[in-house]
Amino acid sequence: MTHAALSRLAGISVTALVLAAISAPAIAQSSTAQEKTFRAVAVKTPDGLTISAQVWGNLAGPEILFIHGFSQSHLSWIKQVTSDLAKDFHMVTYDLRGHGNSDKPFEPERHRDSKAWGDELQAVMDATGLKRPVLVGWSYGGRVMADYLKTHGTAKLAGLNYVDAGQKADPSFFGPNLKNLPLMASDDLATNIAATRAFLRDCFSKQPSQDEFEMMLSFNMMVPPKVRLGLSNRPLEVDELLKSLKLPVLVTHGSEDKNSNLIAAEYTAKMIPGAKLSVYQGIGHSPFFEDAPRFNAELAAFVRSAQKGN
Repeated sequence: MTHAALSRLAGISVTALVLAAISAPAIAQSSTAQEKTFRAVAVKTPDGLTISAQVWGNLAGPEILFIHGFSQSHLSWIKQVTSDLAKDFHMVTYDLRGHGNSDKPFEPERHRDSKAWGDELQAVMDATGLKRPVLVGWSYGGRVMADYLKTHGTAKLAGLNYVDAGQKADPSFFGPNLKNLPLMASDDLATNIAATRAFLRDCFSKQPSQDEFEMMLSFNMMVPPKVRLGLSNRPLEVDELLKSLKLPVLVTHGSEDKNSNLIAAEYTAKMIPGAKLSVYQGIGHSPFFEDAPRFNAELAAFVRSAQKGN
């Protein structure tokens, strides 16, 4: 069996085990839980990487493409892709380069090239058959959305949902949790793990369960220190791009976010004509996980509205 085939098999097996571990309590408690199925897709990027992607839900439904954050994985979206959204929506997740089951190049330039990030996202769309999705970008995923907009424009998109994803590299927008980032790039394993644990805890106001936290810590630690370092300090100057957007835009943000201050979301919503701001009181950096029912309902309504507008 080839290395690529083994990697795909491993990806399927790992995701299946995680789905079982995370979803079992929810299945026991809900008679309406959807069958936890997905199709794994190996995506080739123009710069030669293999990206691990997953297709979920109703292939005939409106399209949603989820983009996870710094040091996370496609499993961050488990409360979306295994929810009732699967009845109605065609959903795609993927592991960013350097994350999860995707290739992990160590060269800094592989993580700092804006065009490469935009091309990677387009490659995922093409390989999974997405024609006009709504992009949902969490945290660093908002930077990837900016990369895509700069390199590919808006012609193949129905809408944008920025989820705790600041769009300006302004220190006043940054929360105290970002102090952990330099230590998360340490080659000293004990230092790295301690910083990653602290960072992950402060990504939530309403904390995940112990089982959920352990799973999240596991996939966070799959990201090598050199990748984390390569992701750091990328420029983000997209004011004019934001002002020019004519797509439907939803800006979602937790009021207690310790990574990205609420003023960052207010700024994004102010810069984009017609953007709607949804603030989650008492919620941290991860509203899609901390208050999944509200997030899923708002996302469903937004996607349906955006698709009708196109």
